[in-house]
Amino acid sequence: MIASRNEVLIGRVLLILALILTLIPLLNMLSAALQPADRNPTGMSWPTDPQWINFVTAFEVGNVWRLMGSSAFIVLCVVPVSLVIATLAGYALGGLRVRGNRGILIVFVLGLTIPFESLIIPLYYQAQALGTLNTQWAVIFPLIGLFMPFSVFWMRAHFVNVPRELSEAARVDGANLWQEFTRIQLPLAMPSVSALTILLFIWTWNQFLLPVVLIANPLDRTVAGALTFFQGQYYLSIPLLNAGALIIVLPAIAIFLIFQRQFIKALLQGAVKG
Repeated sequence: MIASRNEVLIGRVLLILALILTLIPLLNMLSAALQPADRNPTGMSWPTDPQWINFVTAFEVGNVWRLMGSSAFIVLCVVPVSLVIATLAGYALGGLRVRGNRGILIVFVLGLTIPFESLIIPLYYQAQALGTLNTQWAVIFPLIGLFMPFSVFWMRAHFVNVPRELSEAARVDGANLWQEFTRIQLPLAMPSVSALTILLFIWTWNQFLLPVVLIANPLDRTVAGALTFFQGQYYLSIPLLNAGALIIVLPAIAIFLIFQRQFIKALLQGAVKG
């Protein structure tokens, strides 16, 4: 079905509108960050003398380098483990169709409905009992579990649409289950794995609530969780607060821009299969 010129025009207008609505807050933050540090900016106006030094000040005084290191450690622990478990579980539910897979899938779907906020108190006492409270592990272990319902559901959606003839052909050629998975199924799943990697990275990097509640030292939290630390440091300086916030969101934006092709490919692949 070919879209008409009016449909294409409406689609482009909506995309441009969405782009404008997305960029306005970022531009507003940038204009505020470039104002003199002792000024309280109102509205969005480009300063006559942009204070780029505000970013350097926020980076140095706000211990951003250490905060990014803490965030990177949490990301490197959460994302690879979540990917491995979710990919294997997704293949078991979607590719192998193990017995009881529908019931297991329903449990994962129910897990998607549980808000993080409702689990804060149980997670706090559990981390206290395990001895991980006020350490980065208090955030790493819960995030792996909390991300699992969506991650398994995402990977299962890919494997369930892979033609079974590929598996049958591999078995005829003498491949065992592991060889079939690593040489056939996994390469085909790379767009979905790449897209899930981007989502998990952004969600972990931007995680705010768990680090604030479970880690007392602001410098051991994620960079997003350290926004409270920035607020304590620069509660009188709106420009420095905005500069710190832009520094924090920059890595997530960069990761998405670098891997946007893989992300879009995975979404289009799912749309075609669906």
